[in-house]
Amino acid sequence: MTQMELVAQASSLLDLCRAKGLRMATAESCTGGLVAALLTEVAGSSDVFERGFVTYSNAAKTEQIGVDAAMIVQHGAVSEPVARAMAEGALAHSAADLAVGITGIAGPSGGSAEKPVGLVHIAVAQRSQPTVHRRCEFGQQSRAAIREQSATVALAMLAEIASNV
Repeated sequence: MTQMELVAQASSLLDLCRAKGLRMATAESCTGGLVAALLTEVAGSSDVFERGFVTYSNAAKTEQIGVDAAMIVQHGAVSEPVARAMAEGALAHSAADLAVGITGIAGPSGGSAEKPVGLVHIAVAQRSQPTVHRRCEFGQQSRAAIREQSATVALAMLAEIASNV
């Protein structure tokens, strides 16, 4: 997707959340704030986008959004439980109705056989509803491509949840 297409996707999500009276928060690791940047690229987004956390380090995940350090040790930062905890932590530490957590390996290094470059876990939490998770395997691509694809999926997951509220 081009930058313009990503911003258009973010704009559509903002319109949907505005119509539903929903506010959003983000907790991003491998995307480094890209989802928050896309949302705030749209004028007037402050009535929907409540806040964003860039929790790149494990310490930041624990300190800023309350991810249990023992969970990170047990499962690794790039895992379904941590993505879920990130989304739930962003929700708990904000006034948002929906929150997304994104953690993965954008490369070009850092992957393993068990957790290859391109593996990304994305979770969306909603107050009083079960957290939704998606495991993405984008494969060996550029760092920028993996981050952009992660943002695209995150925005789509948020829109899917928001449309069902």
